[in-house]
Amino acid sequence: MPEQVAATPAAPGRSKPLALALALAITLGITVYPHALAGPGGGADHWAAVAAFWAMSAGYVAGVGFRPRRLAFRLLFSGGACIVALGLALARMAWLWR
Repeated sequence: MPEQVAATPAAPGRSKPLALALALAITLGITVYPHALAGPGGGADHWAAVAAFWAMSAGYVAGVGFRPRRLAFRLLFSGGACIVALGLALARMAWLWR
């Protein structure tokens, strides 16, 4: 009878307060002023929204200290990804409103 090997749990990560604070700020900002993700004509800008929500998601995942097992997800939801996605969202919104 083969023995069952327990999967080794991923090493716990450290929480990142800056990433969590950014995620909370993005959440509150989009909730209070959703028109920030719209173009001058009033239509939704999906690229700005995707970048902002990616930054928010990465901030929450990294902020609470969760560390995904797969490398691709670790890169997509890291603190650095939060900053990069926020920069992309801000650049897109600045380009829309120029």
